[in-house]
Order: sequence, then structure tokens, then C-alpha cells
Amino acid sequence: MESRSLVLGASCMAFCLLVAQALAYTKNGTAPMVPAVIVFGDSIVDTGNNNVLETIVKCNFPPYGQDFINHQPTGRFSNGKVPSDFIASAMGVKELVPPYIGYDLQSEDILTGVTFASGATGYDPLTSTINVISMTDQLQLFEEYKERMKAIAGEERTATILSNSLYVVCCGTDDIANTYFTTPLRKPHYDIPSYVNLLITGASTFLEKLVGMGAQKIGFVSLPPIGCIPSQRTLGGGILRDCEPTRNQAAQLFNSKIKKRIDKIAGQHKGIKIIYIDIYSILLDLMLRPSKYGFEVSTKGCCGTGELEASVLCNKVSASTCSDITKYVFWDSYHPTERAYKIIVDKIYQDYIKFLL
Repeated sequence: MESRSLVLGASCMAFCLLVAQALAYTKNGTAPMVPAVIVFGDSIVDTGNNNVLETIVKCNFPPYGQDFINHQPTGRFSNGKVPSDFIASAMGVKELVPPYIGYDLQSEDILTGVTFASGATGYDPLTSTINVISMTDQLQLFEEYKERMKAIAGEERTATILSNSLYVVCCGTDDIANTYFTTPLRKPHYDIPSYVNLLITGASTFLEKLVGMGAQKIGFVSLPPIGCIPSQRTLGGGILRDCEPTRNQAAQLFNSKIKKRIDKIAGQHKGIKIIYIDIYSILLDLMLRPSKYGFEVSTKGCCGTGELEASVLCNKVSASTCSDITKYVFWDSYHPTERAYKIIVDKIYQDYIKFLL
């Protein structure tokens, strides 16, 4: 009887300890809302996949990463963290989302999510022909990733993780800014509405395949006001570098069409959540009213002249950086600063997270 009482007492104590730990875990705000964050897209959410590719679209060198941990350039297209990191942190999953390739992934990395994103890719197949990972190839890598997860966690747990994970899709800016407006690849053959339709087909096909591969909670990020990005002001905004309206119109047309298509796709799959996430509005406000958020400069980046430098053109040899990064919305001529990204993700979290859980 005494030994039984001791066993029961020990069991009770262990149970109470586990409950106390669980309550503390939740109270401290560190309990993850989802088991993993899995990311697809372009340079906005690429944390280093392009590092090992034979492409000029890289940023694994200074001054990129000057405000990252240990001032380390990791392949993130910013001075510090990027949205994929902030999203995973906001969900309580982890502070940084590693790239899937070119990184020594540990079991915990795989179980809690990675990014397959590749800078300068797009929904248009021609966009990714500069030796970056196409959206189709990102899905193939995801299939491989699933098998690696099964090897660690087994079939049943893997299925649970994947069905409850948050999937983020952020792509399309390079299609419009680069493939359509900057190169002669598409413009002679497509007007803006027909090119946008091409992108809608590509994005829709990607989403359908992602759902078919097990994704049930998908956050689809809209296009930004492309015509107001520093590089596009330089290329299309005239001497005064104004916002270029046709690029913005193309982004708005894409956003309105994909929102309707997302609703249709979600309606065709029971239990599937695909949420359209509008970043156009918040980023436009940052650009047009920077002082509201504590910024001073929104028409140029911090790196170099801030008018055209990005990727290999933003380097410590030929491009100096601004004296106070906190005053800038943009890090280079294409990508926002870590602080601007944090503001955008905070807005996303506030407005959309409740629809994805």
C-alpha cells in the first residue's frame, strides 16, 4: 500500500509539473499557434536559397545583413530579418526560418518549417529563367521536404504537422517589374490585362497544386504598389521619379483578380483556408506618408544612391550605406528595411491571423 501511494504521489507530482509547465508555456506567449511555417515565393521571403545557385541575384555579402545577428549577411534581401522570419516569430514557432537548400538543416528545422523562396522568381515561367528556383521547382522541393519530415517524424505525425501548418505564398512582383516592364520578353506580345491573366493562371495553378499536396492553411500575399518602389520610380517615373501609375495599375488588377480566384479555389475544397493578405495598402501608406511611421525617406533605398542598386549592385566596394537606417523605408532600391518589414507583418498579424487559425 505504501509503495502504491508513493507511485501515485509521484505520478500526481509529475502530472502537476507537466500542467504547470504547459500553463507557463502558454502564459509566456511562446506556445506555437501552428506546428510549422512553410514559405514559397521570391526575394521578399528568401532567406538564403539563392546563395548556392549560379545566379547574379544574390545578397550573401555586406552590406546586406548589417543589422542581422552578428552583422552577418545570410542571403536575406534586407539589412536584417525578412517577413518569413517575422511571421514565424509572431506565430510562436521560431525566430528565423531557414532556407531549404544550402543550409545544414537539423531535424527541428525540418519539423518547424523552411522557406523554398528564391529571389527573382515569379508565376511567369520566363521570370525564373535567370537560374533561380521556379515556383514549380519550389513545389518539387516541398515534395522532397515532406519525405525528409516523414523520415524524422513518421507518416502520422508528418500528416498532422503538414495539415496544421501555416503556408505563406509571396510572389509576382518580379513578373511585372522585371519580366514585363524592364525586359522585352513579354510586352510586345501581351497588354497589361492579358499579362495579368497569364500570372493569374500561374498563381492559381500553384495554389491548386499546393492544396493537393496537403496544405490547408494558406496565406496568399498580394502584390505591392510596384510603381512606387524606388527602382521603378527611377525606371519609369521620369525626372522627378514619381510613382509610375501603370505598374501600380497592373498590381491592382492582379490583386483584384486573384482575390476572386482564391475565394473560388477555397470554395471548391472543404476545410481549406486560403486567405488573401493585402500588403498593397500598408506599403503604399508607408511610401506616401513615411513620417506617420517614424520614417523620413521612402523614395530611395539606404544602399548606394538608393535609386537603382539592389543585389550585386549593393555591395561594400561600390555602394556606401546611409548613416541612419531607421529613417528609411527601403534598404535597397527594391526591398524594404527590417523595420518596415516588421510594421508590415505586424499589420498582417493584426488583420488576418484570426482567419488562418
